[in-house]
Amino acid sequence: MANRAANPLPLALTLGEPAGIGPDITIAAWLRRRELNLPAFYLLGDEALIARRAKALGADIRTVAVSPGEAASAFSDALPVVAAGEPATAEPGKPDASSAPAALASIRQAVMDVREGRAGALVTNPIAKSVLYRAGFRHPGHTEFLAELAADDGRVPQPVMMLWSPRLAVVPVTIHVSIRDALAELTSALIVSTVRIVAAELTSRFGIAQPRIAVSGLNPHAGEDGSLGHEEQTIIAPALKTLRSEGIETRGPLPADTMFHEAARSTYDCAICMYHDQALIPIKTVAFDDAVNVTLGLPFIRTSPDHGTAFDIAGTGKANPASLIAALRLASRMAASQS
Repeated sequence: MANRAANPLPLALTLGEPAGIGPDITIAAWLRRRELNLPAFYLLGDEALIARRAKALGADIRTVAVSPGEAASAFSDALPVVAAGEPATAEPGKPDASSAPAALASIRQAVMDVREGRAGALVTNPIAKSVLYRAGFRHPGHTEFLAELAADDGRVPQPVMMLWSPRLAVVPVTIHVSIRDALAELTSALIVSTVRIVAAELTSRFGIAQPRIAVSGLNPHAGEDGSLGHEEQTIIAPALKTLRSEGIETRGPLPADTMFHEAARSTYDCAICMYHDQALIPIKTVAFDDAVNVTLGLPFIRTSPDHGTAFDIAGTGKANPASLIAALRLASRMAASQS
């Protein structure tokens, strides 16, 4: 077997929503490949769509149809594109009937490539959930779909969504659900299983020998000793007791409103929060352009830009590729750490 440290596998990059900015930022990232010394990647999708988008952007780019095994050698001279089997005809900002089949085929093929050893990690461009829902997609989001694709013998892994940047890493315990449903879903067992996955992967894929994990409360001021709510005492504290007994370094439950200033951030490697916005508002405030969405708990590495499809600027040249570039770099770093 080849030495992957010396000859790393290319990264598999999905098309995302064809009418969104995924094609734009893919083209922009490839154009900066030498300047930024980016890891080799290939796009799973429709080569004709990329050619049309490059023309609309006025981008000087050459594409080449390849197999995954040919991608690394082709990467320096052309954007390697691996066919995913579905054409994409959508114009910028205008999803059409081809959008959902093309996006989903790209994801499925990319997962297969990573699981079968043709790619070192999976990087996903943004999807439009509303477009997928209209086509019958039944998952709350990308993360849950990937977990189903990662199932072995019918066992679906617990996916954990981390938002990572050099300045802050956060994990919401409950993800794409309403506040009402988040309260119903929040249990000690869910907190324990989430933190176990985070701690294990901070060690195995981020190289942190003894991760320091800060855990937020749910209520204002972490409940004020029960005067503002009892979940800290009845749900969160018992979970932390279990985790500490396993040797996982956790602090909390902490008031969420004092966890994210610069001095506080320096005291932990990851913040565990109880619901979606409690985690995502602070990281999108301090690292909006370069935060990366990382899915932990899967049998493969997955990263993604931390933004949406931005239909309003697709095809205009205004899309910022910084988050995709950060996602590619982080995926490569994580793949190297487990080689």
